[in-house]
Amino acid sequence: MVRLTMDLIAKSSNHFKNKRSYSLPTYLKKLTHLNFSNRNIEDIDDLSTCRNLTVLYLYDNQISQICNLGFASNLTHLYMQNNNITHIDNLSSLQKLSKLYLGGNSITVVEGLEELGELKELHMEGQRLPSGEKLLFDPRTLLSLAESLGVLNINKNNIDDVRDLAILKKLTHFFAADNQLQDMQDLELVFSQWPQLHRMDLSGNPVCHKPKYRDRLITVCKCLNELDGKEINELSRQFLINWKASKDAKKKLKDERIMTGQITDPFTDFHMGPHPSSKYNYANVLGKRNPPGCGRPSRKVRSEHSQLDSAAMRPRTVKIPVSAGLLSDVADNAKVCGL
Repeated sequence: MVRLTMDLIAKSSNHFKNKRSYSLPTYLKKLTHLNFSNRNIEDIDDLSTCRNLTVLYLYDNQISQICNLGFASNLTHLYMQNNNITHIDNLSSLQKLSKLYLGGNSITVVEGLEELGELKELHMEGQRLPSGEKLLFDPRTLLSLAESLGVLNINKNNIDDVRDLAILKKLTHFFAADNQLQDMQDLELVFSQWPQLHRMDLSGNPVCHKPKYRDRLITVCKCLNELDGKEINELSRQFLINWKASKDAKKKLKDERIMTGQITDPFTDFHMGPHPSSKYNYANVLGKRNPPGCGRPSRKVRSEHSQLDSAAMRPRTVKIPVSAGLLSDVADNAKVCGL
């Protein structure tokens, strides 16, 4: 088993070899960046001498547990993607951490980040999850990140619901491609809570095939500059926003008029024949066909009567203003009848 130790750092550091004037302890104290990616490392030993470490690269190894990093109070960037990590723990001392990369592990729950008040970026893409499971989020962790997190990457994690993420109001970049998102209304509700969102990728989700998918998201995310890898034209965005505002205003006005009885509802429109006083009324028409004492009408008269019959058969729409209460009763009756 390969362990990351002080000796391994000393043996592997070309920088230290070029500065023989430094003793090893002095060199380790001054060290700020440490790169041990792709070294088959399985465990992290005590590295407390490296107390000024700010960036640590440990990706593409065989590490199964995050440990022995409590000394790194100055650490701002931690790269541990593509390891064998199953739980997020032992990070509470890294209170200056701003970027955390844990993609490509076997983590099932995003948790244990309650003390990381400075975290700006969280990358959790492509977890190796058990069949049928999805990546979950601890509500306590989400609450603690609500005022700091700006970038969230959860691509390829079988996620079908992001409503719990609405609390992350500072998000500017959101990546959730290749998941199982399909409810457009839920997405609109969540994204309306993220006023600073500039870039988003939802490609590869079922929701992408919904009608007006792109248009609806652009109108909800008013600061979005890029969606699914395609730039958003400002002129197109403004047109869609204005169109939606006009549509909503018309709907609101119509609803208000229906409620006040100023216009009728489809329930109150009835097709009826001609009014009794109309010259096209059947009785009036028939009365003129064969006055008493007259024989068979001429061909011209019969033609006129035929035209009158045709006009009489045309239905007309009568709109009857009704109260809101009656509308409610009619609607209830329609439900009972299965209409």
